[in-house]
Amino acid sequence: MRTSDDPYDEPPRAMQLVVRAEKAAPPGHGAVCAAAARAVVALLTDPRTTDPEGEWHDAVRRWEDGRIRKVARRARGVRWPEVQALPGVTVEQDGAEVRAFVPGSVADVPPEISKLQVAGLDLADEEEPKPPPEPPYAVIALNPGVAMTTGKAAAQSGHAAHLLLRQAGEPGLAEWIGSGPRVHLVRDLPWHRCVEHAAVAVRDAGFTEVPPGTMTAVAWLRGASPARG
Repeated sequence: MRTSDDPYDEPPRAMQLVVRAEKAAPPGHGAVCAAAARAVVALLTDPRTTDPEGEWHDAVRRWEDGRIRKVARRARGVRWPEVQALPGVTVEQDGAEVRAFVPGSVADVPPEISKLQVAGLDLADEEEPKPPPEPPYAVIALNPGVAMTTGKAAAQSGHAAHLLLRQAGEPGLAEWIGSGPRVHLVRDLPWHRCVEHAAVAVRDAGFTEVPPGTMTAVAWLRGASPARG
């Protein structure tokens, strides 16, 4: 794994994402990615983050001042309820449950999270793509030409939603946030069309799985403008 050589990124900080993945009934790959995206936005728009006096505000701001790393891990059995006691937000979508935690130093991850496995979170995809929800919602597309585990794809989906929230500046952003916010992982649109629609694009730093600069995901809002989607 590469380490950061950015002086503004020391010490490295990350948002931990924990996916519930029970052996008996694991969630689908796409549902995990959508739930991860929603969990990231839910934490970033929580009053404990947005209020300057909120208990999460300073930690999130310090993290966003550097690289917005996200690390996905899996939990099953008693490990899942254990992490619910830590500061964060849990989101459920289509049978997938993901909890996003308040960002912190990668050298000081709580033991309940650090003991969870990072590598190897790779789940089967759903047999049938889920239909989109009612607008407004965020559309996220993962690059089909880039091989990624579910854990990596979930982190990239979180990045896409994060960038959409912070950088898009599109009409309808407030309505989207108020919607839940809803997220749809698109599968039936060619990648070049997704890139044309994109309001934001994720280019990976190359710490795991893919080379630096790889475009892993794009996102845009559906319902904000009749010309998009």
